[in-house]
Amino acid sequence: MKFIRKWCAAFMLGVLITVPAAPFMALAADGVSAGNAWVRATAPGQKTAGAYMDLTSDADAALVAVESAVAGKAELHSMSMDAGVMRMRPVAKIDLPAKKAVKLAPGGLHVMLLDIKQPLKEGDKIALTLTIRGGGNAPSTVKVEAQVRAAGSASMHGH
Repeated sequence: MKFIRKWCAAFMLGVLITVPAAPFMALAADGVSAGNAWVRATAPGQKTAGAYMDLTSDADAALVAVESAVAGKAELHSMSMDAGVMRMRPVAKIDLPAKKAVKLAPGGLHVMLLDIKQPLKEGDKIALTLTIRGGGNAPSTVKVEAQVRAAGSASMHGH
């Protein structure tokens, strides 16, 4: 009887920890939420694409990495005008100041998906895993589903 009670208690604790956490993982980790996530559709043979979204954090944090099964690699990038030339450069992190929306958008901060393994077609959805570091805590992740949008849906800015 004592064994059954312990087993039931352990099982219920596992259910209580696992079930509520599952739906919220896509929405927040350490108070970080992502919205309006999208990826630019690719042309035949194209091996790169930009990923964009709006990020908000409850406390100071930083986006430090992104992964996706559709790409061999993902990098954080910034774009800026330099002497009339648009320049894109990798960045080590994207700061997420507390309570301020950070927009990853064409022509500015964004995620570059490199070595894309399959064409990205309008209407598809792809999974992105964001790695967030904040407040000296261990990194945490945010799972994001991004909609693939047609190339003409927003300014290309070099993508």
